[in-house]
Amino acid sequence: MSAVESAGGETADSPPSYLIQSVLMPEAEGYATVDVWLHAGHIAAIAPQVTPGQAAEVIDGRNKLLLPGFVNGHTHSSQVWQRGLIRPLPPELWLAEVFDTAPALGVEELYWAALSTGIETLLSGGTCVVDQVLLKRGQELESVAAIAQAYRELGLRALIAPLIMDEPLAAGLPQGRSRSDATTGDSGAILEWMAAIVEQFHRPATGIQIAVGPTGFHRCSDALLVGCATLSDRYQLCRHTHLLETRAQRQLAYEKYGRSAVAHLADLGFLNHRTSLAHGVWLEEPDLDILAETGATVVHNPVSNLRLGSGIAPILKCLQRGVNVAFGCDGAASNDAQDLLEAIKLGMMLQTVTEPDYQRWITPRRAIAMATLGGAKAVNLAAQTGSLTVGKAADLVLYDLSHPSMLPLTDPIQLLVLGRPMQVVDRVWVQGRQVLAQGQFQTVDRQDLYEQLRDRRLQFNLNPRQTLAQIEPHYRQMLLD
Repeated sequence: MSAVESAGGETADSPPSYLIQSVLMPEAEGYATVDVWLHAGHIAAIAPQVTPGQAAEVIDGRNKLLLPGFVNGHTHSSQVWQRGLIRPLPPELWLAEVFDTAPALGVEELYWAALSTGIETLLSGGTCVVDQVLLKRGQELESVAAIAQAYRELGLRALIAPLIMDEPLAAGLPQGRSRSDATTGDSGAILEWMAAIVEQFHRPATGIQIAVGPTGFHRCSDALLVGCATLSDRYQLCRHTHLLETRAQRQLAYEKYGRSAVAHLADLGFLNHRTSLAHGVWLEEPDLDILAETGATVVHNPVSNLRLGSGIAPILKCLQRGVNVAFGCDGAASNDAQDLLEAIKLGMMLQTVTEPDYQRWITPRRAIAMATLGGAKAVNLAAQTGSLTVGKAADLVLYDLSHPSMLPLTDPIQLLVLGRPMQVVDRVWVQGRQVLAQGQFQTVDRQDLYEQLRDRRLQFNLNPRQTLAQIEPHYRQMLLD
């Protein structure tokens, strides 16, 4: 398998037709047994009995559950190489560890990392990923080519959002003193190569999109944020950024702007229905009304939020105010897996701690809706996918209900969300193309990936951890003393 090729699009041939017979799908508060016909990449019919209009591969849907694909609304694929490496630390100190221990990644390593992230996303029910990835400096176009190739070969929908910033790490901490040391980079140059990436790689019809991905207000100038919004409007791109992951970021916003980060982003014109905001742990009550009014999405990353001690995001309050919520795994350096089912389970159950009224708790069915249609809204694809609706794209996952981890067969969705299902994804279709069949990938060699992850000997800088040593005293003084 070649690690880097040209960015050419997929062939235009129509995917095969499939008829899934006697499959279980959710309906109201119960389930219905139906036939589902997939044709020309879309859901062509759903009925108790379907006769396809042309030859179709027949799939036995008995003891199977059909759901729309989940969206992994926030991750950083390149962190696969640091999985299991970073100790538990608050995000600001964790980021210093990430920088200090980071290996020198070439474009081939970026390819394998994206492939790994995509495979784990598919195996946990995902059909789309938002990858806010740090590119190799000086080889930005080559980096995106490698990442796009991985997702395209796998058949996964992907929004590639190059991680960009124009302020240094120290600028992301509340200072309590002059911010004159926060030197600003060249936002114009960054936006210029971002535009080149969009022109070359943004191909929504093939499932590969480019999104603008400023890391967050805490390390981005207003010029860069406004430039990203302008670029987004020019090409109708999604916008993705970190927001209020930590208490320090909330404090920093008032130091920089004299108001909340959400209010400031709204005034810059950065928030709209194509904007997704990762974390949102430290949102305030007035922020929720702004998010609801602008149509922005909060992407809940419960595993990394707990691993890094960030806190519990006010997801119930978001939902009650009409804010769209999706789920994300975050990168493998802060969530050492890319298991969407784990994120959905934990994200649902955490709300029982924050809300004493059990009638307001998130149900398993609502959690599934957040991961599917909520995820589709986050990436501006709700009109195309995210629900079992005739005419929508066939981004679908078939779960094996006869697997031991799904037995006894009581309530399939509750088992899927609340249990610990293992190896229950049987088939996956993305844009009507079957990318996983009976647990086997159809387009890539999974064993080849595993050998690459095992055999590539990357050099990690374990000592000395200089960046952490530089910022930790100030961090403790500002936030703990």
